[in-house]
Amino acid sequence: MLDAKNIVLGVTGSIAAYKAVDLASRLTGLGARVDVIMTQAATKFVTPLSFRNVTHRPVVTEMFELASEFSLEHVALAEAASAVVIAPATANIMAKLAAGIADDMLTCTVLATKAPVIIAPAMNVNMWENPVTQENVSRLRSRGFRLVGPEYGRLASGIMGMGRLAELDDIIAAVEEALNIRADLSGRRIVVTAGGTQEPIDPVRFISNHSSGKMGYALAQAARDRGARVVLITAPTALPDPPGLEVVHVTTAAEMLEAVLQATSQADALIMAAAVSDYRPAGFKTSKLKRDAGALTLELVRNPDILAQAQGDFLRVGFAAESEDLLENAKRKLEKKNLDLIVANQIGGPESTFGSDTNRVTIIDRQGRVENLPTLLKTECAQRILDRVVDLLAEEGR
Repeated sequence: MLDAKNIVLGVTGSIAAYKAVDLASRLTGLGARVDVIMTQAATKFVTPLSFRNVTHRPVVTEMFELASEFSLEHVALAEAASAVVIAPATANIMAKLAAGIADDMLTCTVLATKAPVIIAPAMNVNMWENPVTQENVSRLRSRGFRLVGPEYGRLASGIMGMGRLAELDDIIAAVEEALNIRADLSGRRIVVTAGGTQEPIDPVRFISNHSSGKMGYALAQAARDRGARVVLITAPTALPDPPGLEVVHVTTAAEMLEAVLQATSQADALIMAAAVSDYRPAGFKTSKLKRDAGALTLELVRNPDILAQAQGDFLRVGFAAESEDLLENAKRKLEKKNLDLIVANQIGGPESTFGSDTNRVTIIDRQGRVENLPTLLKTECAQRILDRVVDLLAEEGR
């Protein structure tokens, strides 16, 4: 599957470094030529010999030490790479890459390569959640780096939290996607909605919700990476337009309905991740409402049901954000809206994920199959949802 691919595996000083030996072995077993670069801190956790034994390749631990073997330039590994994987990636290495600092063989290779870079973080939960780390994560993503994980679970410190290295299967899948090997949506047209619609009251006020759009954007980008032709219909968000797909900007539920009806005329699947306002003001005030001593009564009318009106021979995936009776309400919505799949998540409690980079969802299909996912990054959650979409498309012969 990875035959003739050159994978550079960067290993940094995390307690999870021992897992990278298995990752190197598995990548080699898939046919890749794996060149391992270890930071000095990584050598304190696992020996270079361990990697050499599974890859049958020299291991780089010092700047320029392989110049004679690879070429006379230190960028030789970067030029030869089909993909660069950093697993585990510490907060330190992510900070250096976000700042554009190249002071060792790994950072030099990453900054010199034109190949896709996959970063699998692993660190203490407090380090991961620190605003500085999250700012670095945002910078790396905005520059095209692909992050996989971390996951929620028991950490080396003994506490439960976000920070575990992603499962090796997920890291390998990310490599395959980056190399367009996992193109299981190739030729498919996928329509994704995202963000929270805004219903104007007057020129400066509107009714909306807390949706950040992150889940919908993650789905759109994941579908793109798996080979699909993607139309992202998005209500206002603070997120930049993802490259490589068609983006349609809307504001209101009525505008989103019109865009969805147009985009789904030849679609294979519609994924309604947007938080669409159920109601809108009955009348728009053309001038700004003035504050006075009296109470303001606002008359609301129902918005159109986009899923009910979007009919056609395509897979229909809905979302259910519920504050109580999660499964019961999600199953009811699945049946009422004639969906093929519904993704349910709890709001209003500790699992509430509005604006977060993580999500914890339950996936239910029309056959009644229920899959409870752990707390995952929304990028990982998107991949799991698309796995089910791919399976259903195959099952139904669409």
